Amino acid sequence: MCTEMQGLTDTHTHLSYLSGKGIANDCIDNLFNEGFGFMLDIGTRAGDLAGRVKCLSCYNNVRFACGIWPHREFLDNPEENAAKMEKDIDGAPESLVVAIGECGFDKRENPQFSCGEERLLELQLDIAARKCLPVIIHSRDAPEQTIAALSRFPSVHGVIHCFSYTGSEAKTFLDMGYYISFAGNLTYKNAHNLRSALLYIPQDRLLLETDCPYLAPSFHRGKVCHPGMIIETYKAAAEILKIDIIELKRLIAENARKLFRVDTQA
Repeated sequence: MCTEMQGLTDTHTHLSYLSGKGIANDCIDNLFNEGFGFMLDIGTRAGDLAGRVKCLSCYNNVRFACGIWPHREFLDNPEENAAKMEKDIDGAPESLVVAIGECGFDKRENPQFSCGEERLLELQLDIAARKCLPVIIHSRDAPEQTIAALSRFPSVHGVIHCFSYTGSEAKTFLDMGYYISFAGNLTYKNAHNLRSALLYIPQDRLLLETDCPYLAPSFHRGKVCHPGMIIETYKAAAEILKIDIIELKRLIAENARKLFRVDTQA
């Protein structure tokens, strides 16, 4: 058994995208055979859950989030799309869906303020509140909008995924009860703000992810990212935090277990 893969946790993956990038399910099979602990497959579109479950429910250590990323095509009818997503959740096998997301704001995709974008997020936060599920927040170049929206749902908690801001924003999200997750861009040469922000995060609120097939760590830059590459992010985080990587694996697995209420097998 590969000791590097043993007990790893990837809290944000898009596994169903991998086949379209030329990576077969053999990759996932091999990772679990090598001792990989847990993967959370993330939703981005209304109606995508059934297909993801069909492809991936054979893996005991994969669970699912169901959410709508702020694609422009979904912003004109947020109520209709959120209702479709909720119907998908209600029809899913018990305990397979463990979070709502990813959802949020993306100013690169939607540079102008959109009431539809805000409404789509609010509807998903409402679903998270009613179903007592954590939420996975996408926030790019929109810290103020994100903080304002989340503050209207104080009973909802979750994770700010692929954190891209500074320690100041991290503190605000932490004070609101959120976890902070770092992806492969933590390893990038110019990501000084991320490495600095990592030091602000209490150990019991830290998560790590790939966001595969995107954001391959620097050692694999230019390649299609898959969950096995998360080991490079673990190594970088362990060095920054001055913590043994075995202890970091245990810590991330425990944090994921608590937030998503799953067995992470670490």
